[in-house]
Amino acid sequence: MATSASAGAGNNSSADACYMLIHPRMDVETPNLQTIKRDLERGTDQIKSEALQQVITGTLQGENYDMLLMHIIRFVMPTRNKALKKILLFYWEVCPKYASDGTLKQETILICNALRNDLQHPNEYIRGATLRLLCKLREADLLEPLIGPTRSCLEHRHAYVRKNAVLAVGSIYRHLPQLIPDAPALVKAFLDTEADMVCRRNALDVLSANAPLVAVQWLKENARLVSSLDALLQLSVVDLIRRTSREFSGEKALFIRCVFELLNAPGSAVNYEAAATLVTLTANPVAVKAAASCYISLASKESDNNIKIIVLERLDQLRARHEGIVDDLVMDLLRVLGTPDLEVRRKALAIVMKLVSRRNIDDVIAVLRKELAKTVENSEQDKASEYRLLLIQTIHSCAGQFPEIAASVVQLFLDSISEFGASSATDAIVFIREVAETYPDLRTSIIQHLVASFLDLKTGKVVRGALWILGEYAESADEVRAVWTKLREAIGELPLLAAEQRELEAERAADAAESSGDPAPSATSSSHAASAAASRRILADGTYATESSLTSRAADAHSAAVKKMDSKPPLRAVLLNSDFFTGTVLASTLVKLVLRFAQAAKDDADAQQQLNSLRAEAMLIMAGVIRIGQSAFVTTPIDDDSYSRVLACIRALEHVDEDSAVLGDAFIRDTQGAFARLVRGEEKRAQDEAKKSSKEGAVQVDDGIAFGALQPAEKTATAADAAALERDIEVAMGEADGQAAGAVSKLDSVVQLTGFSDAVYAEAYVNVNQYDILLDIMVVNQTSHTLRNLSVEFSTLGDLKLVEKPTTYNVAPFSFSSVKAGIKVSSTETGVIFGTIVYDGPG
Repeated sequence: MATSASAGAGNNSSADACYMLIHPRMDVETPNLQTIKRDLERGTDQIKSEALQQVITGTLQGENYDMLLMHIIRFVMPTRNKALKKILLFYWEVCPKYASDGTLKQETILICNALRNDLQHPNEYIRGATLRLLCKLREADLLEPLIGPTRSCLEHRHAYVRKNAVLAVGSIYRHLPQLIPDAPALVKAFLDTEADMVCRRNALDVLSANAPLVAVQWLKENARLVSSLDALLQLSVVDLIRRTSREFSGEKALFIRCVFELLNAPGSAVNYEAAATLVTLTANPVAVKAAASCYISLASKESDNNIKIIVLERLDQLRARHEGIVDDLVMDLLRVLGTPDLEVRRKALAIVMKLVSRRNIDDVIAVLRKELAKTVENSEQDKASEYRLLLIQTIHSCAGQFPEIAASVVQLFLDSISEFGASSATDAIVFIREVAETYPDLRTSIIQHLVASFLDLKTGKVVRGALWILGEYAESADEVRAVWTKLREAIGELPLLAAEQRELEAERAADAAESSGDPAPSATSSSHAASAAASRRILADGTYATESSLTSRAADAHSAAVKKMDSKPPLRAVLLNSDFFTGTVLASTLVKLVLRFAQAAKDDADAQQQLNSLRAEAMLIMAGVIRIGQSAFVTTPIDDDSYSRVLACIRALEHVDEDSAVLGDAFIRDTQGAFARLVRGEEKRAQDEAKKSSKEGAVQVDDGIAFGALQPAEKTATAADAAALERDIEVAMGEADGQAAGAVSKLDSVVQLTGFSDAVYAEAYVNVNQYDILLDIMVVNQTSHTLRNLSVEFSTLGDLKLVEKPTTYNVAPFSFSSVKAGIKVSSTETGVIFGTIVYDGPG
């Protein structure tokens, strides 16, 4: 049941209550006044309770139930039912207590007497509930006779009464201090003598809110006992310090000492609040480190993942406010990685990336290396692959920030890449590719390790990345020979299609020999076979199912096919799985290796013969890729793009002697230059993002605004400044015709008018200039016939007017024409432009 406290009123004035609206129950009929009176007079306690709830609801919604007040006093107030008495207390809270002239109603004397009796009731529950009602009453005439019983409740034997009594005293003193002027001294004496911690907590909260000077004095007297107090009282102490730290700045040393002691309290909530309060009291590095250490300890030992994320968020905010102070705690923060939750780990690693520096980067990488090894060992655990990918991305970012560790990180990835999953291995190979481009001194080591682990790569995307690296950075003749040998080993027997056909024929011959050597099955064996062929199995839900021999044979055939595919060399297996994109990368890599070898061994006569052998072998492999893609050994035939790419590589090797310079530019220098530009672009983008997020690039609210057009001539004396000013003016006037910006903005304003498969394709560029709309329409004839008298007829809805009708055109087959139309806008209301394309001709 929802209630609302009424607004306070003075002795001689009244105010309307702050009522809330409660939606009535649709299944209950709204009672009239006579029904409520009858229920209050003659009903049972349950009926009276329901009737009283209806009265409370109506009163909150503004209904006038003043005439029921006396009925409630006569028939409900004498009850001994505790549930009904509690509802009655809610009614005392919301019922109007003042007459129209601003004076208290006469009936409130009876209410006051009833409340006084309840404050002296032998049952502690009734006393406590009545004291809670006093916290919400604001009528001085009603509260004044209740001050004595309220004070006496502070000495009641039951803690439930005492804790509500001290809150009632604080509420009365806060709103009507003249009724109980000695409340601060009374509450302090209660706080000194009370033994129950909940009562002491309430008393300290009352002092903090109403008499902060007395509360601070109590804290000075009990500062040595703060660490031994109960957790509830310690939280109140922290709240007191937070409230009074600015008002009592002379006691800051006392406050800091108390909060420091509470950082080591046994309660986690106390630790959290103390750490948050400490950094508001002082910006001393020792205090900031102590608060950060407390946050890290909470994130490590708390079991609730939500709490961990909240604490880590607070730690990140602390790091942002105090740059460089908490960097030394990065190793402690890495202990949070022991949490099994992935989101907590992600948040912790994000903070670690902001705390890492050249002093601790080696230690951080060592810990991340151990975590990565754990994910490989426990790969069957839930979300192990996602955590492994997260670790790889973090290590990748560390290497990007600190190039001196790139070599060790590459070594780590190359040693473990065969044990990674698909996504993790892909991210690792991308990082290795970037390092190979950025640090040329590491290319030889990368090539050697990649060649050593190439046969362990199984995923097509990872194999493609490794092939690109090998083809791009294997420059010497020895490196090319080593890479070529490993690729031949990964491809297997050549020619590819002939080898697969021979293997298939050998399997068929073995199956035929096995079937011809088996004896004829007997009746007994047939029955066993039938029973085995239709065996009963128990499913996961507990039901029975019959497994036929057809299902068993299909499953056995599938498992045999998988085992057979796993036994094949990795590149051959990828091609047989219809991954012909990898086949195109393999062809391009072979061409690069041949060109590299030709360039490295152009003065060696013996190497020329070996070069011819490599060319022939490369062309044989590429032809095998095409033939495999067109055979029945693959489920999906080779696509046209892959076929054209592989065929282009074969033709490149065919004419390598005549066009070696052109092929070198196309296959080696252009591709490497494109990737180098990509890497530089990523680095520039990362630098721009860092500059945006840094404080140095931030614009303060009180910074001045520089208007270039208003600058004196001497401040724009340089040619660059003058050109920039001229450019700004052109942009402001709409006269700028920059290539990139103009093209992009125009493309954003292009509207397609017809479909791509229509006989006439049309699209319009919409140029809006104040009250004029200019439509520049491009019309394309997609037929093989000339379209005569073609015109675009427009119609408008709304306050739009077509200025002139577009002229007619003759459009040749597969050509285009431009049509312009102007439309005048006469208001700001929404309008619609539509039309048709009319022409003479077939279709």
